[in-house]
Amino acid sequence: MDIVADALIRIKNGYQIGKQSVVVRYSKLIFNLMQLLKDEGFLEGVQCKDREIVVTLKYITRKPAISDIKRISKPSLRIYKRVADLPYVLSGLGIAIISTPRGLMTDKQARKNKIGGEVLAFVW
Repeated sequence: MDIVADALIRIKNGYQIGKQSVVVRYSKLIFNLMQLLKDEGFLEGVQCKDREIVVTLKYITRKPAISDIKRISKPSLRIYKRVADLPYVLSGLGIAIISTPRGLMTDKQARKNKIGGEVLAFVW
């Protein structure tokens, strides 16, 4: 089972039905992913409780902070990009989440650090 896709879909579904928070399974990768989304302003808060992560969703004037989330690299088809080939999401309005040897980072941070990696998801 793809835990990254499961976590992203839970967040997307939570936004679609107007929930305040959602619970996702704990893993170090998922926790770092949620922290990255929080730091980028897409989530309100992230808390770890009993092997679960409670994600508080963020709304801006009753509209979700995230319009859409798309999983790119999957277990069946991994997508790796060099720094020169890193994608721009909606001409820079969204972010690409990149898994690099230095940890998870956005496409902007990866370009700044001149490092490529696996493109996990697009968020806008």
